[in-house]
Amino acid sequence: MINFNGNIATEENILTQNRAFLYGDGVFETVKIINNKILFLEDHYFRLMASMRVVRMEIPMNFTMEYFEEQVLKLVQEKNISASARARITVFRNDGGLYLPKSNEVSFLIHATPLDNTLYALNLSEYEVDLYKDFYVTKQLLSSIKTTNKMINVTGSIFAHENGLANCLLVNDTKNVVEALQGNLFMVTGKKLITPPVSEGCLNGIMRKQILALAKKVEGIEVTEEIISPFELQKADELFLTNVITGIQPITKYRKKEFTSNLAHLLVQKLNESISEN
Repeated sequence: MINFNGNIATEENILTQNRAFLYGDGVFETVKIINNKILFLEDHYFRLMASMRVVRMEIPMNFTMEYFEEQVLKLVQEKNISASARARITVFRNDGGLYLPKSNEVSFLIHATPLDNTLYALNLSEYEVDLYKDFYVTKQLLSSIKTTNKMINVTGSIFAHENGLANCLLVNDTKNVVEALQGNLFMVTGKKLITPPVSEGCLNGIMRKQILALAKKVEGIEVTEEIISPFELQKADELFLTNVITGIQPITKYRKKEFTSNLAHLLVQKLNESISEN
């Protein structure tokens, strides 16, 4: 069951002329719903609107934040999973044309699945990562938004699976560490929390934004956006990843170095407190 252009329908094959399928001509957002509420709704909405503008899509007049919210919640309520769910909203240019589209008008599709937990919880099981260097992230605006062209993430995920890794870290075209396959990267060195700036090619993550704001309220922690080299990873005290669905995922091992998760524990607690307050 999906929400296609505002109508609840059974899943069907709509791919033969679909530009997102044929050319990667689409953008998307993945949101988390808890107790019939979309977390960080405003941030998701404005990032989606900005992404559509970047790729020169026409934004429908009715595609307000309220409409965006209504369409997501209509689907999760229909599926009876509104207590805890994830939903992906994919916006794609309408059929027609080859590389040059016949129109910049768009359609959207929403797909939702249930989640087990409502609040965020820290997964402390072994989580080993390494660098993925077959392909590089480019330092450009397209890298900071969520498009349907994720071939680096797909091939990197296959590499991680083949090598018994939980995840891989991506590097950009100047060989600096940018992010993970499924989230933004944070590094703790002493009393300093560092994450790469968006200008390095990382995703302008919604959870990244929340964690930066929460960490700045922690006494004794300096929060900064700086370039991270692969060499610096092995000198870190703590590494963790962030995304809206998982929250915070501590990295336990990178090559031969093992890490603590002290700040990750504190930030998950503060994240859940902020959600409960809202």
